[in-house]
Amino acid sequence: MIRRGIQVIAILFFIPATVLAQELKLEDIWLNGKFSSQGVRGFTALNDGESYVQLDVDKERNLMELNRYSIRDGSRLETLVSNGDLNDVSGERLNFGTFELSKDEKRVLFLTDIEHIYRHSFSARFHVFDREKGILYHSKESVRYATFSPDASKVAYVLDNNLMVLDLTTGDVKAVTNDGKTNAIINGAVDWVYEEEFSMARGFEWSPDGAFLAYYRFDESGVREYSMDIYGSLYPKEEVWKYPKAGESNSIVQVYIYELAAGSKVLCATGENNDIYLPRIKWTDQAATLSIQRLNRLQNHWEILFANAKTGITEVVYEEENKAYIDITDNLDFEDGSFIFTSERSGYNHIYQYDYTKKNLKAISTGNWDIDNYYGYDASSKKVYCSAANETAIRRNIFAIQVKNGKMSKLNEADGWNSAFFTKGFKYFLHTFSNASTPTVYTLRDAKGKSLRVLEENYMLKETLKTVKLGSMEFNTLTTDSGVTLNYSMIKPADFDPNKKYPVLMYVYGGPGSQTVRDTWGGAYYLWFNYLAQNGYIVVSVDNRGTGARGEDFKKCTYLQLGKFEIEDQIAAARVLGRLSYVDESRMGIWGWSFGGYMASLGITKGNDVFRCAVAVAPVTNWRYYDNIYTERFMRTPQENGASYDANSPINHVDRIRGHYLIIHGTADDNVHFQNTVEMVDAMIQKNVKYDSEFYPNKNHGIYGGTTRLHLFNRISDYLFIYL
Repeated sequence: MIRRGIQVIAILFFIPATVLAQELKLEDIWLNGKFSSQGVRGFTALNDGESYVQLDVDKERNLMELNRYSIRDGSRLETLVSNGDLNDVSGERLNFGTFELSKDEKRVLFLTDIEHIYRHSFSARFHVFDREKGILYHSKESVRYATFSPDASKVAYVLDNNLMVLDLTTGDVKAVTNDGKTNAIINGAVDWVYEEEFSMARGFEWSPDGAFLAYYRFDESGVREYSMDIYGSLYPKEEVWKYPKAGESNSIVQVYIYELAAGSKVLCATGENNDIYLPRIKWTDQAATLSIQRLNRLQNHWEILFANAKTGITEVVYEEENKAYIDITDNLDFEDGSFIFTSERSGYNHIYQYDYTKKNLKAISTGNWDIDNYYGYDASSKKVYCSAANETAIRRNIFAIQVKNGKMSKLNEADGWNSAFFTKGFKYFLHTFSNASTPTVYTLRDAKGKSLRVLEENYMLKETLKTVKLGSMEFNTLTTDSGVTLNYSMIKPADFDPNKKYPVLMYVYGGPGSQTVRDTWGGAYYLWFNYLAQNGYIVVSVDNRGTGARGEDFKKCTYLQLGKFEIEDQIAAARVLGRLSYVDESRMGIWGWSFGGYMASLGITKGNDVFRCAVAVAPVTNWRYYDNIYTERFMRTPQENGASYDANSPINHVDRIRGHYLIIHGTADDNVHFQNTVEMVDAMIQKNVKYDSEFYPNKNHGIYGGTTRLHLFNRISDYLFIYL
């Protein structure tokens, strides 16, 4: 018998409350790094399969070293390079943080003076160091995506939107293209919307033998521009870039293949229809054959094309259609006339092998659960490696799966959030583990999951956490009045009294395929939630319909109605929580960032009888203002589905606001434009609705830098203390 209301699942965690005198302080969380965790910097597995390189930094001595270590016993085998031996052209010591080893591991490419452009893109100067000959090259200019050729005799990079190739032997630079132009033509890189929504940046790929260079050409001259002012000078600087909003024109995208020996290039045949996406290119294991992924504008028809590098002629070797949409990933490996990939074709995300010579499709993994990350295929053992939400959506486990029979071997012991990075040959992997009460631990393991040694366990952070008050955290499920079962997490005060009534703050993201209810270390957010808990609040997060790791139907039921079911679930969950004996249902609030800000804005409007207070950071307030790849994937165009755009835009419901609403935005947000907040505020003014606002000059979607985060969370905390 299913009882509607709170249903505690069998998996229930309590984080022991360490009740000491010390209180959490916002300065410690958001400014001085008191609770910062440590990682493993620059971990790179080497060709021998038995050793790895790690970047070791001694700040006091201004020393950076790339050291090679034994995987098995941790002994330091050699120092590949030290910045003590590196000088820039100016004679100053060369400090680096990003590097690439050549395929033969004899050369190292360092990046310095890195300047981030958008989410993934950046420019930097590059330097090439030969372990036998010393420094070979310093770039004078800042370029993008400097990358070794397979034999490390050349470096390809993008300069002024043109693709260039440097010959390290002669020092000559060859311009593969010469028509690059800002806000018009891009060669070897991608435009803003591809970068943001297809998680791309570098737009070129060396062939395995180094004979060819495949690259993208974007003609964005027909895409409309967006502009924003950057303040700080007498006359603000205007930033202008191409940003295609929902229903608007995209770049015309082409794929070329350049043959280095001949100095010639061919255009790959991707069809007469230019209103499509080409979200991935990758060389296959067949000689001079490039794979190109093609996706229609509706994003529900996906194809893999094979292109001949000499002629550019293509053929479609695989295709899929979906009733809603298809997500693009990097999960694609080629091996012996077949390729391995992931797909939701069964209703859950699983791993498949397709023999394109026999046109035979085989499921490697099956079950009513989702594969999360695909790590690769080991040809020698005939196994694939992955992580999966096979037990519950809130956790991840690592598996080796035999391709022949689908037999799964679990490679981790502890329950929580497990991920892996495998060495070459799949003999070992770097295991990353955390749970809600445990900061991240990095361990080296063998292929069977046996622990060899710990690289980083964040001991100092664990000791620091013992000195502050941390509340209890539990993972439960609840069932709404309409019968929908949802996962949620709850943080209670350390001195929780079940006989008292507490206000509740709901933290939401809620976007397609996302999750906030996860048994993983939550970092600064987790500590801020505990800061609120020590001030007498309960903090809850609920994963609504549309979120991930519960199959395709749960995730894609929001198709064409983005925001509708998501906010219905948040409102319904708040009502269920409000019936708990220790919850003050008259003091419930909701907050979120980005898609979560959109949800918080819907909460204070459509949920005006439930939520007393809402804080929306960098919110989308109308999907007409957001980019077309993301928005149309879930909503189609405004021309096709305008009624749904309007029905679920908080701008159209401002007259329903009864509680307190704080809207926050960075003025230099290239992703969710400040326009969203301006239009929301204007709508409230027109309806004579009171609101509160905060803006951050020259801050992008992340709203960070210096004391910015401290100011932001002081503002949000004070607002909650006053109105919740």
